[in-house]
Amino acid sequence: MKQHINACNNVLELIGNTPLIKLNSIVNGLPGNYYAKFEAFNPGHSSKDRIALYIIEQAERKGIVKPGDTIIETTSGNTGFSLAMVSVIKGYDCILAVSSKSSKDKIDMLRAMGAKVYVCPAHVSADDPRSYYQVARRLHEEMKGSVYINQYFNELNTEAHYHSTGPEIWNNTNGNLTHFIACSGTGGTISGTAKYLKDQDADIKVIGVDAYGSVLKKYHETREFDEKEIYPYRIEGLGKNLIPTATDFDVIDKFEKVGDEDSAHMAREISKTEGMFVGYTSGAVMQAVRQLAEEGEFDEHSNVVMIFPDHGSRYMSKIYSHEWMRDQGFFDSVYQEEEQHIEYVR
Repeated sequence: MKQHINACNNVLELIGNTPLIKLNSIVNGLPGNYYAKFEAFNPGHSSKDRIALYIIEQAERKGIVKPGDTIIETTSGNTGFSLAMVSVIKGYDCILAVSSKSSKDKIDMLRAMGAKVYVCPAHVSADDPRSYYQVARRLHEEMKGSVYINQYFNELNTEAHYHSTGPEIWNNTNGNLTHFIACSGTGGTISGTAKYLKDQDADIKVIGVDAYGSVLKKYHETREFDEKEIYPYRIEGLGKNLIPTATDFDVIDKFEKVGDEDSAHMAREISKTEGMFVGYTSGAVMQAVRQLAEEGEFDEHSNVVMIFPDHGSRYMSKIYSHEWMRDQGFFDSVYQEEEQHIEYVR
């Protein structure tokens, strides 16, 4: 009798149930225990796989998207890749409006997945017709049979994490976590996960990570949108120059801001100390944890869970490029030493 072949029907069945990994060297000397939800284990290598599949399947159930339709979205890269991947399996076309701040690696990956990509200037206001928000909206209005995912203002973004990431973390920790920390861009990951966790235990402290140059932290504290907070920064997928309705500010206890250079160094340090090849925003969340520890946020009883959102392969032309780091003014003796690790045999 032939044995049953144990195989997934397609890559979409691999989305979710990512591992929670204890951090060791990178947190040496910090009080408490620290764990990373390593979202690079998703088949699309980021947490955005969760929302791409959830939103499209909800749209299918409601008859909003039909065979032959086109998926359109605004993205810094990761959501776009996940949507392109889901579209390949489900038979949809995919058009993506991408910020020019996105790494060349991300843009090349989107094209490799069959998506049509519009690269839009990063440092323009959200209502500028050249912004990736407005370009995606215009394409949707012009194209019959298109569906605009609109992750920044789509409650399904938050809902996806309420039904997946939140329960996974709660089960991974058996409810024994004291802090949940995540970067906030669209706000879907932190909001949906935090809402689920606080529904289980209201004492869990939720801390969002914001970028210098973004409006989110001040908005959380004052509920006022301050344009003076906005200036260019390099971290992708973190912070915003608008207020996404996908962010539930009421479930976030506080925000911590981080800088471009510290976050880039931290991502590289994680790779070299924990063996986890992480992206720029993973460095940002770890940098925030370091800063919070210095501020006395944690003690020996703290169990801190953070989201590492994506994989380092998407940043080979950025934070893992010596040339890019040097061009940004991030170069120092650490990288001179790294360059000496390469010897060319002639």
